[in-house]
Amino acid sequence: MSIEVHAIAVQVIEVNVMRLSHAADLPLPAYQSALAAGLDLAAAVPAGAPVEIPPGGRALIPTGIAIALPPGSEGQIRPRSGLAIRHGVTVLNAPGTIDADYRGELQVILVNHGAEIFVVQRGMRIAQLVIVPVQHVELVETSELDSTKRASGGFGSTGTVSNTVDKGN
Repeated sequence: MSIEVHAIAVQVIEVNVMRLSHAADLPLPAYQSALAAGLDLAAAVPAGAPVEIPPGGRALIPTGIAIALPPGSEGQIRPRSGLAIRHGVTVLNAPGTIDADYRGELQVILVNHGAEIFVVQRGMRIAQLVIVPVQHVELVETSELDSTKRASGGFGSTGTVSNTVDKGN
């Protein structure tokens, strides 16, 4: 199935979602604009017990939902840019992976890189869920690999100045 948004076809797949009892009053994840890539996830922390994350601290935040992704897909838990720029709060293991065969509650590991305590309130939009296709590969062991111009250079080996990319090896 696909829908047309501003004359652009967007592929839509159905994903079963189960709202858990401690999130009965919270909205399901939702796109916040017509062409948004991620569904915003809400914090399902208790109403009277917000979670405080001190500077340098981290916390596991429940979302109150479980999902059943179709085979061949992966859910990625990604940070929200507004929380990152305003508070220094991000997803610690970004992107967090939700495998297609996982059926437990989605939870988000938030880390506070900011200078002040960050308070997670019930219903606060804390992260995004992006569903992407995945491919499985068959590894073929070999005694050597083909050569490239980059070779084994990594960890900054290409520098920080913008370069024109050589389309060759």
